[in-house]
Amino acid sequence: MHKKLFFSFVGIIFVCFFINAQGALAKSEREQIRWDLTDLYTSDEAWVNAFIELKSRIQKLPELRDGFGKTAANLADTLEQQSSVTKDFYRLNSYASMQNDEDQRDPVTQQRDARVQALGTEFSQAVSWVDPALLALGEKKLRRFLKKEPRLMPFDTYIQDLLRRAPHLLDEKGEALLASTVAMTNSPTNIYGMLANADIPWQEIELSNGKKVLLNQAGYSAARANPNREDRKRVFDQFFSVWKDYEDSMGATLNAEVQANLFQARARDYDSVLDWQLSEENLPERVYRTLVAQVNDNLPTLHRYFKLRGRILGIEKLQYYDIYPPLVESGSGFSSDFGIEASKEIALEVLKPLGEEYNQHLATALDSNWAHVYPQPGKRSGAYMNGSAYDVHPYVLLNHNDDYNALSTYLHEWGHAVHTMLTKREQPFEKANYSTFTAEIASTINEILLEEHLIAASKTKEEKLFYLGQALESIRGTFYRQTMFAEFELAIHESAERGEPLTGAIFTEKYAELLKRYHGDEEGVLAIDDAYALEWAYIPHFYYDFYVFQYATSISGAAWFSERFLKGDITARDAFIETLKAGGSDYAYEILKRAGLDMASPEPYQALVRRMEDIMDRIDLLLDVE
Repeated sequence: MHKKLFFSFVGIIFVCFFINAQGALAKSEREQIRWDLTDLYTSDEAWVNAFIELKSRIQKLPELRDGFGKTAANLADTLEQQSSVTKDFYRLNSYASMQNDEDQRDPVTQQRDARVQALGTEFSQAVSWVDPALLALGEKKLRRFLKKEPRLMPFDTYIQDLLRRAPHLLDEKGEALLASTVAMTNSPTNIYGMLANADIPWQEIELSNGKKVLLNQAGYSAARANPNREDRKRVFDQFFSVWKDYEDSMGATLNAEVQANLFQARARDYDSVLDWQLSEENLPERVYRTLVAQVNDNLPTLHRYFKLRGRILGIEKLQYYDIYPPLVESGSGFSSDFGIEASKEIALEVLKPLGEEYNQHLATALDSNWAHVYPQPGKRSGAYMNGSAYDVHPYVLLNHNDDYNALSTYLHEWGHAVHTMLTKREQPFEKANYSTFTAEIASTINEILLEEHLIAASKTKEEKLFYLGQALESIRGTFYRQTMFAEFELAIHESAERGEPLTGAIFTEKYAELLKRYHGDEEGVLAIDDAYALEWAYIPHFYYDFYVFQYATSISGAAWFSERFLKGDITARDAFIETLKAGGSDYAYEILKRAGLDMASPEPYQALVRRMEDIMDRIDLLLDVE
């Protein structure tokens, strides 16, 4: 996951949802639209030469330790050299990874990608002394150097953040010791992946239409939206019965993840695992707590949605397996075919409210060969924006299959791309590595604008209901469901901090309580079968460590901004554009506050709830029309 660290090797890469690229080849006859990687390197040979040259520069970095920080000019020289290497490494890595993502079966690109990852490890080791050495100079000296040497200004945010984290950093020996635990602390994630994707013997199920589906992770995700209710129940029953067989082992795996987090938080002297995780972005704990409180206060709005869902689907007593089928089937008397050219035209129309500057960048991006568009054998699934190469434009990987989800993803990823373009235009490389906390607002707001555009343009009741339903599902899945995950994650870590045991059965008990509370089981809104409380074992997000709450904050922030400038508030729109331009020049929370948005206050979450209530009001009006 993306971390706002100056010398991280992640760069600016944001990933959207995943689909099965191998299974989305219905229109494979069309000609692939490819990105132009020669903008990074003119040839594979040029990349190899750059690799050799960069490797030599990395090997010389430890030599900078001699005389380090004796003068402000020396410090600037050292940081500039490291920054230059970092920038070139991002470019090298972008070429190798994106070329491999075109066809992950290719042994040549696999090897190239592996070489650059190994070089990244070597780079990390070559600069591991820098943070301790900077802190050893002392805060007074560093601040004096910052005032004295203009060349240090691009590094001021990095140095200020290092000083902030100083009480939690160990000496060089301690940091080396913690670094040596990486393989151990990553083990739970690796074990989960092996169990879920390789070792668990997933079973095949035959649906009522005679189609057979392997109910593994991907198969379940698709089959749970089956329009046949009996099929959905059988899918849920069979899928979670398999997870029940692994309740103990998955419990031990998740407990290992929790204990690893607890160890690292305590080693760095943080008050809690939550404190440790939020400190990475310097986020106030109030953000997390306010989000959870606001979601719980507004569960009646979610319950209203479930009742509305039951009314539309004609189901008197909703069950957990009734959440996923769409309120109206796509294509029910209306066209939902969104080819790449149609998606481009819609994007240019939909995003006009973001203003001329934004749309000039967008037009440039969409008119250029910066994307790899269609699914193909061996291609990486899902979608992402890669903006790591600072001196080059962003790239976008899609698996466009011409439906509504593909269109929404298209606008989402280009939202990330324009954010990157605006940031790079305004910020030096050292401040261009912006936070997920702002990045997902920049992409999610495009989805909201798209929803409103398609709702307004709908020509039939069924079409309007389809897009209103999609908007509701986006809020349910992103705001309520992700916050439920966040609340579960916080609860299990706080249990560990109190010294309480954590087993598979205990995880199931805690998750069942949340499922029932969120879905109104006691109120008779939606019934939760205890067998489905094994869902915690299926969710990979619990190995991402306090990450998923940012999906919920992002859709809330996007609702807050869009509510304002859809009403013509130019000030709010301009404040949003300035947020994008700020990049990583400050902490994301502070950047948003300057735009008038305090994510530790109830306001953004209430804006999203207002949006959800308004969408349901519009549906009620449609349903009441004879």
